[in-house]
Amino acid sequence: MSTINDVARLAKVSISTVSNVLNGRTGQMSEATLARVERAVEKLGYRPNRAARQLKTGQASMIGLLVPSLGNPSYGMIAREIEEDSWRRHGYRVVVGNTYRDPARERAFLDDMAAQGVRGVIVISSLADESHLEAPVKRGLVAVSYDSHSRRNVKPIVDYVSADNAAGARMAVEHLVAAGHRTIAFLTPKIWTFSRAEKREGFLAAIRAADAQGVVIEGNVAAGYADAEMAELGQSLARPLIRHKSRPTAAIAINDMMAIGLISGLTAEGLEVPRDMSVFGMDGISLGAFTAPPLTTVKLPLPELARTMVDRIMLRLKKPDTSPAEFRFAPSILVRGSVAKPAAGR
Repeated sequence: MSTINDVARLAKVSISTVSNVLNGRTGQMSEATLARVERAVEKLGYRPNRAARQLKTGQASMIGLLVPSLGNPSYGMIAREIEEDSWRRHGYRVVVGNTYRDPARERAFLDDMAAQGVRGVIVISSLADESHLEAPVKRGLVAVSYDSHSRRNVKPIVDYVSADNAAGARMAVEHLVAAGHRTIAFLTPKIWTFSRAEKREGFLAAIRAADAQGVVIEGNVAAGYADAEMAELGQSLARPLIRHKSRPTAAIAINDMMAIGLISGLTAEGLEVPRDMSVFGMDGISLGAFTAPPLTTVKLPLPELARTMVDRIMLRLKKPDTSPAEFRFAPSILVRGSVAKPAAGR
């Protein structure tokens, strides 16, 4: 079994340099040195003794990630980006838990992770009430809240990292208006989160700015926040959409899975996308490239989002006095085939 000494010899560096690479302390290191150490680690198949490190420091080389449900591929995509970034640059693994946006589940996961030496956690829930995070943070937890934002007049205890959801909805409306659509629907579950509310506000503001007509169509969910049933919900809203008295010619779904379900529902109703109805998603998941037609969507900058969340965890683990901060990233439009000009006489 290879040792850290073997890695240092092969890479022609000191043992402390190898240790710095394994622990993510590479800020002052040249790219050539970092590359030599990484190649040596891979060639020798070296694996540091994580158990010994945890006994020494009380901290595991792991980041916790709490997601609403991996049943929605968008959370699988961000989990993949976080895992890749944290391991490649810092040597940290990621442990994932499905919480269904339930504060009690989130708190239980946080307690379990802390017992295993996890000191940094990324939480994806976008809920208004984050009081269940207060006690773990006081005990030393470093937390990042993804897809949410700081509360007005409340001193933040976690970092906030998100895409600009309101801007994404505005961009979708502007794209559809430029294509000639004047009556546009916005499809969403009835139950709200911060990010869903921002998307709705962005949609309505853009509709007013364009002097167009906007229609909000809400769907009932079977349980929780519908994170694992978005496709089914979108499919069920196809009929209310095409029968709406305002006769929308385009629809923006609150995420890609709902949009994919909507395309299926419209097809079952005998309509063709985009000839009879244009459909716009929000997420940019890879699955959208394989629908018929491929889904036009608001694409999130996932690599940048993931890197920022991991960096904030690492920084505040090393420098506990660092104050929490907020980071927001601009989305972009990914044009595929589900949007076209409205059909004449629609």
